[in-house]
Amino acid sequence: MIIDSPFSEEIALDLLRINAVILRPNDPFTWASGWNSPIYCDNRLTMRYPKIRKKIAKRFVSFINKEHADIDVITGTATAGIPHAAWVAENINKPMSYVRAKAKAYGLGNQIEGGIQKGESTVIIEDLISTGGSAISVVEALKFIGADVRAVLSIFTYGFDKAIQRFEDADIPIYTLTDYATLIRVASNNGYVSEQDLQTLAEWREQPETWPN
Repeated sequence: MIIDSPFSEEIALDLLRINAVILRPNDPFTWASGWNSPIYCDNRLTMRYPKIRKKIAKRFVSFINKEHADIDVITGTATAGIPHAAWVAENINKPMSYVRAKAKAYGLGNQIEGGIQKGESTVIIEDLISTGGSAISVVEALKFIGADVRAVLSIFTYGFDKAIQRFEDADIPIYTLTDYATLIRVASNNGYVSEQDLQTLAEWREQPETWPN
């Protein structure tokens, strides 16, 4: 669910302007999963722009204060969600934790770092939702220790059916600042893609695993 529709267009344009999102319909990228994709998203670039990262944190804080004001802890996903979770936690004066992709193979062998304990409530800050697998693994790790996961908040989502189903199965609501449909509309309106590219971008969104075949 989009948190704020007018803001979703504003932040989509910000992401395009700083090349956090790059669209190449005719020269696709290859993701680590092996998928061919006309889009590449790297929201870590927002860290370089104080105005944009503050804008992101402010919108997350506003949503949390409205919907989850009683939350105990803010949790970031490793690695790109960590700085945004830190800025949000600082703004609302809450403890912060983060969850590794897997437990450390040394020291105490922790997977969850920072301040969250059994019975405490949290929202998860993620930079990007693609298939939803990494965010769901964070949810599962937190639930395993007895934490109460209220929601996942993301800067951007592709809105894939697979991800939507995963969050529904886990009974975890997901909220996002912007999404693929909004981004493509903003990109078209601002000259980042041509009219003839829109069909290609729509086809990929419908069958990302097999596109362009």
